[in-house]
Amino acid sequence: MQFSVVLPVLGILLMLFSFSSLPPLAVAMIYGESEIALFLYTFFLTFLIGLLLWFPLRNIKTDLRPRDGFIITVLFWVVLGGMGSLPLLLMTDPAISVTDAVFESMSGLTTTGATILTNIDQLPKSILFYRQQLQWLGGMGIIVLAVAIMPMLGVGGMQLYRTETPGPIKDNKLTPRIKETAKALWLLYLTLTAVCALGYWLAGMNLFDAVSHSFSTIAIGGFSTHDASIGYFESPLINATATFFMLVAGINFALHFFAWRNKSAHHYWQDPEVRTYLLILLLVSLITVAGLYFSGTYDLADALDYGLFEVVSVATTTGYAASGFSAWPTFLPLLLFMTSFIGGCAGSTAGGMKVIRVLLIFKQGVRELRRLVHPNAVYSIKLGGKAVHSRVGEAVWGFFAAYVFLFAVMILAVMATGVDLTTAFSTVASSMNNLGPALGAAAENYSTLPDAAKWILCFAMLLGRLEIFTLLVLFTPTFWKY
Repeated sequence: MQFSVVLPVLGILLMLFSFSSLPPLAVAMIYGESEIALFLYTFFLTFLIGLLLWFPLRNIKTDLRPRDGFIITVLFWVVLGGMGSLPLLLMTDPAISVTDAVFESMSGLTTTGATILTNIDQLPKSILFYRQQLQWLGGMGIIVLAVAIMPMLGVGGMQLYRTETPGPIKDNKLTPRIKETAKALWLLYLTLTAVCALGYWLAGMNLFDAVSHSFSTIAIGGFSTHDASIGYFESPLINATATFFMLVAGINFALHFFAWRNKSAHHYWQDPEVRTYLLILLLVSLITVAGLYFSGTYDLADALDYGLFEVVSVATTTGYAASGFSAWPTFLPLLLFMTSFIGGCAGSTAGGMKVIRVLLIFKQGVRELRRLVHPNAVYSIKLGGKAVHSRVGEAVWGFFAAYVFLFAVMILAVMATGVDLTTAFSTVASSMNNLGPALGAAAENYSTLPDAAKWILCFAMLLGRLEIFTLLVLFTPTFWKY
């Protein structure tokens, strides 16, 4: 590892991250809360640590290698997850442990949405705003990482997308330079957030709730300013607004960029991943609404309202709640939970394995069935009418194998801390898929889990957010050999 390259970059990231303490500081001042000092302390400490890392090595000019990129990417989430816990750790009411503060911060930055906090409605406005802002910043970090950084390292769903999918995403960059790409994505992300906040406000939320929920909606995070989440508002219009923006945020942001630049939405339907994404949501929604209606759980209007909302919320790994789907009848809770394994599109803020990978696995499965009937025939896998290289299929199966193996290992690890199977399965799945809600003992929140289980789940969140290989490669001996 080139410390002379990695440390200054990490220092700059920390100095930039320190300014995230200022908006909640302003909220604390507006509402006259005592957390003003808390956020001031966080700002100066984070900025000082960043300055100490950057200043001594600021004049050293060395090219950044792919290996350094992996380290910086992982450290970005680990260090910011730790520093982001400071305001939560310094809270006096409620006072929480280091483990809980780091868990809440990591859950926010990775846009998982799992929480250990109770009585959220009673928390200071500045802390509530800070939690929502963590998810918003994490969501933007994910977009820049997925679209601009990870393809340079040769990993991530967007890497498969750009090399193998026809259409606008075939371009190697959205703009000629990564700096300009990041700027364009920030502007798009900010615009979507503002439109979402306006939509929530027009639908009936007050300004604070509208802005706060727009942060976690576009980031597909799921944090809320109320214990009852979106269900607090008891408004079909707010549910519909949330459903629409969750749906939009689950689509590849590069597609949004091209729609914005070209003033056209035609390419959305040309994209095989988006078509599959919408088809999955449609099929699961039809099953869910029918199940809720014919089981007598809701009348048709409520079945449509809650069914569509919860399907999009869980399938996109947002994790908002409007009615408590874990108590729904028959197989519906498990059906929704399983859709989170698919997640949203590559290059979006959604978690899960990504639709593009699931689509490729499905196509490979169909090909093997055809080979059983016609062993000598040559079948190629195609996306959008173009054959997919065999290397891509190998990468997808490698990802899937690693995902399943790590998933099983972490379930056993969480169970070893004393957690039951249902809770272990759902919390690990929820963390790796960056979903948030779980079943069993964590159906309400994660506060009752042992500290050891929470640290394992923090690792699971990072694995899911960094699409496994970005983090896993650091544990291989080959990576550290020069």
